[in-house]
Amino acid sequence: MAREIANSLEDKKGEDIVLIDLKDIVSFTDYFIICTGSSDRMLDALAKAAIEDIRAKHKKKGKLQGFSRDGWVIVDYGDVVVHLFSPDQRDFYNLEELWEDGKVLLRLQ
Repeated sequence: MAREIANSLEDKKGEDIVLIDLKDIVSFTDYFIICTGSSDRMLDALAKAAIEDIRAKHKKKGKLQGFSRDGWVIVDYGDVVVHLFSPDQRDFYNLEELWEDGKVLLRLQ
């Protein structure tokens, strides 16, 4: 499912997509997906694509949190957490460094 989300984000022109395996590090999720969107509208479109694709393919509902205007939107599936950032917010929070002990499974530029 995590790879399908990453592919959906890539299809919608998400930038610098990273899939990180956190199974051996934390108990609250298995994977983080981190992606950058160039505008508020892009962040909304990326979140919508992830939600619709996974609902259609897996019948799972993602919980949407945050606002695109703030530069950080999360779609939470429990075992997969999708972080959609504006470029500035992604640089500021730098989740890849925070979770550097996780294994990067996929990186799409």
